[in-house]
Amino acid sequence: MKINGNVTISLDDYDVLRSEFKSATRMKESLKRTSKELGVFLSFICSRINMDKVVEEFNMQSVTSKIKFEGDKAIIEFRDDNSKI
Repeated sequence: MKINGNVTISLDDYDVLRSEFKSATRMKESLKRTSKELGVFLSFICSRINMDKVVEEFNMQSVTSKIKFEGDKAIIEFRDDNSKI
């Protein structure tokens, strides 16, 4: 949802906002990298043992993410924004 308008804040608050945006961007990128690594790890484990029931149970209990497989590759999806990692 896009809202048009203006907001007036102090320069100190603006600097904090910019700093926090950079921090949030770094954390988001770190989360993506971590999720990819976990996907690789899950793919490795699932190639050695049958994890279908465990993954199915995880997907039923997890509120924020879902694990699915595309071929032999484990994909972690975030439920809130449908991002594939």
